[in-house]
Amino acid sequence: MVNIGLTKVDDTLAAKHPGLQSYAACQSRAFMMGTGTFILGAGSLFALQKVLQRKLPYPLQWNLLISIVASSVGSYAVTRWETQKCSDLWIMLETGSVPDRSPPPPLLQVSKPEVPEGTDKTKYGDAME
Repeated sequence: MVNIGLTKVDDTLAAKHPGLQSYAACQSRAFMMGTGTFILGAGSLFALQKVLQRKLPYPLQWNLLISIVASSVGSYAVTRWETQKCSDLWIMLETGSVPDRSPPPPLLQVSKPEVPEGTDKTKYGDAME
């Protein structure tokens, strides 16, 4: 049995996927980075709003709400970014190639078919004779 975090993984599964332990460590790191981002973000935003509250007074509940919502968004973004890197690592360990994350090339412009002269078009684009 191979330990990955608190769970035990069968040896045959660990032998079939040699990068499993690296992937699990990467995922754990990604989740911890997201948690740290939330804690540090909420604390720093709360402190910043306390300083700004002298010039712009508003209730404590809004101070907490803004801090928590903004740090949640930041934490989600960091966790998503790091998890995407872990997924790329897993694909590389399993297939040996790095996935291509570049945007697809722009589609070619399709020219409109020419309508012979002497015909009109309806408002739906149909040709009339």
